[in-house]
Amino acid sequence: MLVEFLEAQAQHSKLAEAVIDNRRAYYLDDNPTISDGEYDELMRRLEALEDEFPQLKEGSPSQVVGGWPDPTFKEVRHPEQMYSLDDVFSKEELMSWFEKAFRLVPEAEIVKAGGFLCELKIDGLAMDLLYRNGKLVSGATRGDGITGEDVTGNVLTIKTIPAVLHGQAPESVEVRGEVFMMVADFEALNESLTDEGKQVFANPRNAAAGSLRQKEAKVTASRPLSFYAHGFGQLIPETAFERQSQGYDLLRTLGVPVSHHNKVVGTLKEVWEFIEYWHVHRHDVEHEIDGIVIKVDDRALQERMGATSRAPRWAVAYKYPPEEVTTKLIDIQVGVGRTGRVTPFAVMEPVKVAGSVVERATLHNPDIVKRKGVLIGDTVILRKAGDVIPEIVGPVLADRDGSEREFVFPDRCPSCGAPLAPDNENAKDLRCPNAAGCPAQVKDRLVYLASRSALDIEGLGEKAVNALVDDKVVYNEGDIFSLTGDDLLVSSYFIKTDTKTKAGGERILLESAKTLLANIEAAKTKPFVRFLTALSIRHLAKGNAPAVAAAFPSIDALSSASEEQLSQTDGVGPIMAAAIVDWFKEDWHREIISKWLAAGCALNPAPAEQAGEALPQTLAGLTIVVTGAVPGYTRDGADAALAARGAKATGSVSKKTSLVVYGEGAGSKLAKAESLGVPTVPSSQFEKLLETGQWQ
Repeated sequence: MLVEFLEAQAQHSKLAEAVIDNRRAYYLDDNPTISDGEYDELMRRLEALEDEFPQLKEGSPSQVVGGWPDPTFKEVRHPEQMYSLDDVFSKEELMSWFEKAFRLVPEAEIVKAGGFLCELKIDGLAMDLLYRNGKLVSGATRGDGITGEDVTGNVLTIKTIPAVLHGQAPESVEVRGEVFMMVADFEALNESLTDEGKQVFANPRNAAAGSLRQKEAKVTASRPLSFYAHGFGQLIPETAFERQSQGYDLLRTLGVPVSHHNKVVGTLKEVWEFIEYWHVHRHDVEHEIDGIVIKVDDRALQERMGATSRAPRWAVAYKYPPEEVTTKLIDIQVGVGRTGRVTPFAVMEPVKVAGSVVERATLHNPDIVKRKGVLIGDTVILRKAGDVIPEIVGPVLADRDGSEREFVFPDRCPSCGAPLAPDNENAKDLRCPNAAGCPAQVKDRLVYLASRSALDIEGLGEKAVNALVDDKVVYNEGDIFSLTGDDLLVSSYFIKTDTKTKAGGERILLESAKTLLANIEAAKTKPFVRFLTALSIRHLAKGNAPAVAAAFPSIDALSSASEEQLSQTDGVGPIMAAAIVDWFKEDWHREIISKWLAAGCALNPAPAEQAGEALPQTLAGLTIVVTGAVPGYTRDGADAALAARGAKATGSVSKKTSLVVYGEGAGSKLAKAESLGVPTVPSSQFEKLLETGQWQ
């Protein structure tokens, strides 16, 4: 047992040192060297050892509030201690925390007294504001919880923090909250720093902390900082309000901003529903969040439940799976898309983030690479934007050892060797001008042609397309609809050798190849709008193709349209109109059309076929967005049904949207509609909407 303890003690010592070093980097230097998720894992390992050997807790960083005051700032003592929060990372851990809480105060008593206050956990810098007789007398960082940094002068430059409270304020009120930066403001700030040739911030939290802790208040004043209150310290008189949520109502009347996302709930089921909802919608918020804070709402019960040396027993933070991790940037390479755009992407050591393993991330264009300041060989912070798209946030500068090297953007296409040229619409982008012969562009266009957004040809995926192009079975999309079985026998990807029938073996098509040919044949009769999408005309895609196809319902009509005629079409601006006209000027584009027509593709449907059965235009003039599942319809099918009734089906919600149809799995579009006051209707009423045009 002694040996085990000594081993645990040695391990604990290393972990404690790592925690302290990283707290210093995070709280004091505003330059973290590891991700939040990795820091949380360090703390969990430290606490696991302390659970097994409680004697290790003495003097441990787990027993004190994270951070300490910067000695370059004047110190200020908080009237009441500022606590940290205990963290949980799963539903099981949350329920275990509730079990402990209910030993202090029974669940029924908490519910009867008002229930639980649920709040979004803002990823910012903790702030303590002290008002005496309605006037701000001190603004301080949390520091070690007892003593913080006096940043009053800087706080007074934050427009959302009142210097004098409105109305009748308590004699003394200590407001706790978070200084943060809105995501949109953060992006704009980094843009301006890039333009000035300065180092950008890795994330909004660092930007907020670095901006607040400036030695000159005028620098802080130039930064777009915001503040939300989320708690109280000293309060005189104590009886100003009974529940914390009521205290937030009071703060609002006094002019102190409080998040409008907070919600009081009465049951543990509702707590979990709140957690799950914001896990899905976390990127719909104006600021970054990393979890949910759950509090007992009644202040008298909070007092009964008390606190440990570092955290209240009446509140807990549920942390979402980390979206940011660190990994090694092995290389930066470039890829070529279907429109010729050449995009740099990062090749990294594989790392798990937000539930999946990631080893590549886009870097968009040379300007973004420069803005992020990353070098090949850097340790980089990686996140998943929207839980889906891997994105490099920036480098960990402290980990550089001098071996890193700058990325040099190539001057020739990596696929065909053609000299790269600036994009005529966006000078920050580079393009390969060899659209007709660049293998990478041809492959990407073919994959897109076969996608669900276009002709939906099952079996014509990336591997099949690579084989067709690499084996010179097809040279561009014009060859697809004239493919035969004999053509496919050229490529080993589509054949197998039958050694039973002949001594030398006979090459025969795989069943998957025969199915592919059948699917290509079936695609020839797809609606014209799908062919229009499949052509990969720049700026013309699934979202606006229906409007163009409705105005010009055949390839003959479209190819003969002028820019002026096209510009009169709903959703078509001058840039798109010019792109469509320019597309038909290319000889090789017209050759694709000729080949498709020769193969029997329905590019010029008969007038009766174009019109189909006339349907009442019950939704004429309306702009409608569908989000989530619609019973009996695919997403494309629902959009087509709306268009057939005269509506414009779009993919984004704005003030101009007439209506949002929502079903199971509805995402941020529904929340945005509600915030904008756009009418919504459940998908169960979709058929009625089509038939009557009524939704109220």
